Amino acid sequence: MHGSSTWVVVVGDELPAAAKEAGERLGVDLDRLLEAQRGTGFSAAAGATAAYPLLTGDVAEVLLVGAGDGSAKDLRHAGAAIARFGRGKDELTTVVAEGIDDAALQAFAEGVVLGSFSYTQKTVDPGQPAVGTVALTDGSDAARQDVIDRGVVIGRTGWLARRLAITPSNEKDPSWLAARATEIATATGLVATVWDEKRLAADGFGGILAVGKGSTRPPRFIRLDYVPAGASKKTPYVVLVGKGITYDTGGLSLKPREGMVSMKRDMTGGGSVIATLSALRDLGANVRVTGLICAAENMPSGSAYRPDDVIRHFGGRTTEVKNTDAEGRLVLADGLAYAVQELKPDVLVDVATLTGAIKVSLGAMLYGGMFATDDALADNLADAGQVSGEDLWRMPLPAEYEDLISTPIADSVNSSKGPGSITAALFLKAFTGDVPWAHLDLSSIAESPGERFEYSTGATGAGARLLTTWLASDTPTSGIG
Repeated sequence: MHGSSTWVVVVGDELPAAAKEAGERLGVDLDRLLEAQRGTGFSAAAGATAAYPLLTGDVAEVLLVGAGDGSAKDLRHAGAAIARFGRGKDELTTVVAEGIDDAALQAFAEGVVLGSFSYTQKTVDPGQPAVGTVALTDGSDAARQDVIDRGVVIGRTGWLARRLAITPSNEKDPSWLAARATEIATATGLVATVWDEKRLAADGFGGILAVGKGSTRPPRFIRLDYVPAGASKKTPYVVLVGKGITYDTGGLSLKPREGMVSMKRDMTGGGSVIATLSALRDLGANVRVTGLICAAENMPSGSAYRPDDVIRHFGGRTTEVKNTDAEGRLVLADGLAYAVQELKPDVLVDVATLTGAIKVSLGAMLYGGMFATDDALADNLADAGQVSGEDLWRMPLPAEYEDLISTPIADSVNSSKGPGSITAALFLKAFTGDVPWAHLDLSSIAESPGERFEYSTGATGAGARLLTTWLASDTPTSGIG
């Protein structure tokens, strides 16, 4: 532990046992230091920090970091605070409570990774790089590298989903997203298949084609396949479908400027599916998983699709367009229909920044919306949400509202007045057959207003940690069906 320039002590109700030895080495009475810092307003709230400079010795400073109640959630926040403090530093030596449980230790590692995230294209003053090394001790001899490694992998999925979402759309178009997915597949042992616009037309993906028609940058449908070692016919099969709108202007139903800003992250669902698939082999997930990303750029032009157009989706179901800014459900419909008809999964989950209405229902940065046709699936996802820190709130799917999306012209309309997140979910439900299905509308947790907890300002990459945590659990499909 000797020789690093900063030592970090993670503080709950009291100092961790290993801090006594650390204090002796530093020549600092850490109990008195903590008391003095409390006197100036420091508390052990999760992620609270107080730095104390040392004038002699190899160690330049001691940082006290609050662990809150010691829960996994609070330790994730503490890890992120440490990572932020460590920007530009070579190494932090961190002391945590002895006997910290696996869930909290894993969450701490996730927090360190997530709190280290940054993205910039500045050529002047690009900011400080992430801390080089975070060394961790709980004062015991226990070998717990595997728990930390798992946290790093799950944190990395959040990092990757954020990176994809935050990339500006002059660089990121559907073919760019397909190229990144293919590269990631090669690096992580997945099989990638990509439909270009000609193949999409030949196979009848009318929703993806319609939404992408207005752009000079054509749409793509991306398929990633993960098969675990030793898989058999009895291995459960899950299909994820992600919305991959690489920029959303609203199309001819043009958004106002304020509504358009941040729409580079309208492919958050697709990005989180790519990030999730990338982690499954490292985590030893024991389910078969296919990820489908429905990628298009929604632009107004002379070739754009129009309100009143009728779209024929994969498999033949028709939709009358009423609002070209309700485009996410049109591309997802093709992905869901393809999954049901061609892949025949045991479980189907779609993930999207689908509606502004879910933000009206749930507010910002507290819960993502979840709709489900199977109670066990809803429970399993909610549990994973709680563990991962991406909490979900289950919303209703009342058949009484189906009339709101009916039309004499087609099987459904794509937009209606009333409960917008619910009618969007009901629209999608019609494409899911009798497969147990959940729809995650994560617009409410997709954009962080500032550096807070494990989030940096901007795109959060919502869904990646949740889905990875769920699929890498021991029995993700237990009780479903």
